[in-house]
Amino acid sequence: MADGVKNSGKFLKDVVSEMKRVSWPTRKELTRYTWVVLGTVAFITVFFAIIDYGISWLVRVLLG
Repeated sequence: MADGVKNSGKFLKDVVSEMKRVSWPTRKELTRYTWVVLGTVAFITVFFAIIDYGISWLVRVLLG
């Protein structure tokens, strides 16, 4: 049990140490990346909606 607690403490210290080394994006970069993600999601949503509509229309035409 004591080894588990000791290992947990070392793990948390290592996590804090690694988080200090992380290169965090600036606010401007983060805003830009967010807009890119939202734009990509919107594009893919519209794309698949059109594909879905097209396939539904084709199935209706074929099945009469």
